[in-house]
Parts: sequence; structure tokens; C-alpha cells
Amino acid sequence: RKEYVDLYVDYVFNKSVQKPFEDFMQGFLRGCPARNWKMFFPEDLQVLLQGYTTFDWNLLEKNVMYDQYTKLDQTIRSFWTVFHKLSEEKKKMFLVFLSGSDRITGYGLECFRFSIADPQVENPDESCPYASTCSLILFLPR
Repeated sequence: RKEYVDLYVDYVFNKSVQKPFEDFMQGFLRGCPARNWKMFFPEDLQVLLQGYTTFDWNLLEKNVMYDQYTKLDQTIRSFWTVFHKLSEEKKKMFLVFLSGSDRITGYGLECFRFSIADPQVENPDESCPYASTCSLILFLPR
């Protein structure tokens, strides 16, 4: 039985996907030659391709830009007070809401910039926050 299980696992995880993987690898290496990847350590390449998964949230606050707000406005101060009380999982959910991903690209938070803008709606109490993921703008009604 052990031999059967070993052969079955080898088939499912190796042999059955060998041809599609080779085709993928050939196409991938055509666009991104292997010699270009050799300059990276595996950990650095993983960050470059997948992004960072741990963050300095205070740096995120420091790098934000404001449109029709200042960092001293009550709405902004309240936003950051609530944000910093969120769990790590909820903060990552905010990143998904803002950018469409719970990761930051390989450049890290130092280069990650987003804006908080006042959508200037007539009745802010009847408007919800929304985001432009392409532009990295959080529209936060007063």
C-alpha cells in the first residue's frame, strides 16, 4: 500500500503537471530570462514578485497625502485613531479595500503612497467611504 500511495502522490504532484509546467516555464523564461533572476536571493525575489506581508503601520500614516484635508482635521485624526486600534487582519483588509491587495509591492511602505480625499458630498452623514484602487485614493466623507 505504501508503494501505491507513493506512486499516486508522485503522479498527482509531479508527473500529471509536468508537461503544463514545462510549457509555462518555457513561456515565462522567454519573457523573463533566467539570467535576470540570478541576481536575487530567493527571499528578495519572493518579495519582488509577491510583495511585503508585514508592515510598519505608522510609516503608512506618515506617507499619506491629503486632498482637501490636513493631518490635523478631526476626521483624519479620528480615522487614524480607529485605524491603529484595528487588528492586523483588519488593517490588511483595509489595504485590500484601498489597493485591491493585502500586500505592498517590492518597494515596501517607504514608497507606498495613498491619498485621503474629501469627496465633498452634500450630506456626509449619508455617504460611505469608498476607494479608487487604481489611484490609491480613499474618499472619506467628513
